[in-house]
Amino acid sequence: MSEEFGPNFITLTDEDGNDIELEYVDALELDGQTYMAFFPVVEDDADEEAAEEYGLVILKSVMENGEELLSTLDSDEELDKVYDLFMEQILSDEEE
Repeated sequence: MSEEFGPNFITLTDEDGNDIELEYVDALELDGQTYMAFFPVVEDDADEEAAEEYGLVILKSVMENGEELLSTLDSDEELDKVYDLFMEQILSDEEE
């Protein structure tokens, strides 16, 4: 993704009704499934501690009732596999 136009942000609402602002990092496709990586947005020191608790946030794109939604991953194994792929991709981008 080109940063020519600046970073991309999204706001998600969790199941408790809390809004979470995330900065889009990258996306990848694995076995026909699209995954997206985000970092929590940090506005002050208190938010920075909370952001470090989350680290890289990985969500997958799912279709529900004809609408594309972002969802958490189904298992720790799936999360570990996708996390490793994102880290490889991020590190290779930094080397270029």
